[in-house]
Amino acid sequence: MSQKVLVGMSGGVDSSVAASKLIDQGYEVIGATLMLWQGGKEDIGESGKTCCSSDDVEDARSVASKLGIPFYVLDMKDRFADKVISYFIDAYFQGATPNPCIACNRNLKFGAMLDKALALGADFIATGHYARVDFDAGRGRYLLKKALDPSKDQSYVLYMLTQYQLARLLLPLGDMAKSTTRKTAQDKDLRVSDKPDSQDICFVEGGYYGDFIKKHSGREILPGWFVDRQGKRLGKHKGIVNYTIGQRRGLGIAASAPLYVIGKNVEENTIILGFKEESYVSSLIAEDMNYIAFDEPTSAFKASAKVRYTAREAEALVTPLKDGKASIEFLEPQPFVAAGQAVVLYEGDLVLGGGIISQKNIDN
Repeated sequence: MSQKVLVGMSGGVDSSVAASKLIDQGYEVIGATLMLWQGGKEDIGESGKTCCSSDDVEDARSVASKLGIPFYVLDMKDRFADKVISYFIDAYFQGATPNPCIACNRNLKFGAMLDKALALGADFIATGHYARVDFDAGRGRYLLKKALDPSKDQSYVLYMLTQYQLARLLLPLGDMAKSTTRKTAQDKDLRVSDKPDSQDICFVEGGYYGDFIKKHSGREILPGWFVDRQGKRLGKHKGIVNYTIGQRRGLGIAASAPLYVIGKNVEENTIILGFKEESYVSSLIAEDMNYIAFDEPTSAFKASAKVRYTAREAEALVTPLKDGKASIEFLEPQPFVAAGQAVVLYEGDLVLGGGIISQKNIDN
């Protein structure tokens, strides 16, 4: 009897090909789209879409019909609003720069969707993420590895997966290049073969985080002062939630060299600006650490640390602390490290684990 797998189908090319590939491998496949968010017109970008829009649902339904598999729409809007939208808004008001995709993966795609899959009698869930899951008999553990195509690797946003989840997860695209994925979709005559990739933050497709937060928080966003590292006032800002660490555009402050957002002081409602060389961080504290390649460590170890999805890995010394925290010291200081982002630890193509950046120590 073939094993059953519930595939999270977003209506995009990646998840569609993941479902197709699993059918070819002999699995009994069920398709499901998570209905997550339906904002107003103010949340919609040029494409006219929000997260898991009705168009996306119909694309996924069409692919499921083409593949001849059952298809469900799972309404998770309330959970998404609570675990992702509220988290996103609260983090910005606290001066952090959150990664809502990680919160969504933790609570919905690999949390609630897995619960639903097991309730339906499925053995596994699957997604179109580009990463790999292996079982290491010597360690007695499931391991998360980078995708073979480094340009599409998405292991960074999967660092929070547990052994329980990894044991029940299939990632069919981990050994494929994106060009191969699109060609497969074309060969299968799937209507989404030329569909563009989704935006990083799907529910703020226009990219105007401040406008989204103002509309959906119901809180007053107060203007304040831009200051330098010595506290000297440089000009007025439009509210802390409108700025992210590393931002250069839209500051409206003239200087001898480009200025960047290098910090926030929520208590004083100030945005700290500085030159790039003033942004470098020698170490940080991460909390809510999750380890995949081994149990929680008791001594320091070396790793390559990635402090943002688009950042390069940097050599670091990781020292475990109490209460699920870790100190991470960089061999070479790193620029624009942001509280609220994930720091993910690697050893070659192996994901060791990761956590959420809570504190950082500016180098100079």
